[in-house]
Amino acid sequence: MEENTTFNFKVYGDYALFTDPIMKIGGEKFTYPVPTYQALKGITESIYWKPTIQIYIDKVRVMNPIITEAKDIRVPKYNDMTKTDLSRYTYLKDVEYQVQAHFEFNQNRPDLAGDRNAKKHYAIMKRCIEKGGRRDIFLGTRECQGYVEPCKFGEGESFYDNSDDRLFGTMVHGIDYPDETGRDELGVRLWNVVMKQGVIEFPRPDDETLVRRSLHKLKAKQFSLSNIESVDALYAELLKEGDL
Repeated sequence: MEENTTFNFKVYGDYALFTDPIMKIGGEKFTYPVPTYQALKGITESIYWKPTIQIYIDKVRVMNPIITEAKDIRVPKYNDMTKTDLSRYTYLKDVEYQVQAHFEFNQNRPDLAGDRNAKKHYAIMKRCIEKGGRRDIFLGTRECQGYVEPCKFGEGESFYDNSDDRLFGTMVHGIDYPDETGRDELGVRLWNVVMKQGVIEFPRPDDETLVRRSLHKLKAKQFSLSNIESVDALYAELLKEGDL
C-alpha cells in the first residue's frame, strides 16, 4: 500500500488482565505479563474499525514495571448459576503501553472494494485516537477500563529502556478468523515472546514461524455496503465541521 497507514497511540489503565488460557481451566484467571497481539488488535478495533480494513500490530512498548495484584472475585458457580463461589484473579497493575500499528485492505472482502480509500480511513483513525476511541476500551477484560491518547512511539522513558532481553515463553499470538484468512475455520496462533529493552515486535499473522492450531469450523460473518455505516458520509461530515 503506497499511502501511509501507520499510526501510534498510548493506552493505559489501573489494571489489565490478558488471560493465560491455561490458567482458566481451574476457574480462575491469571494474566500474561504483557499484552498479546490479539488483545492490542482488539483495543485498536475499539478505537476504529471497518470490515474493509485489517489491523496489524507492529510493536508495543511497555512503559511501566510489570507488577501483578491478586483479587478475590465472586463468580457464579458453573453448575448452579443461582449460587456464587470465590475465585482469585491475578491482574497487572498500573499499566501503560505505546502501540505502533497499521492497517491494510482486507483482500478477502472484494465486495467492499468501493470503500478502499486509505486517506479517509487514516484520517478517521487519527481523529478517533484523539477522541479516546469510538467504543469503550478494555485492557483484556471488561472490568479493566483503558484510556487511549495520541503519542509518538518511543517518546518518554520506559522502565525497561536499559534492561536485558526478557523471554516470556510461549504465549497466544492471536486468533485466525475466517474473514481474515479466507478459510472456513477458527484457529489460534502461538509464539515465543521476547522483549528487548521494553519493546516487543510482533510477527505478522501470516508469518510461517508461528505455531498454528485449528479450533473448529466457522464461516465468516457477512457485511456489505448496505449494512455498514458509510465512511464517505462520515468523512464528508468531518470535513464540513472542520475537524479534519
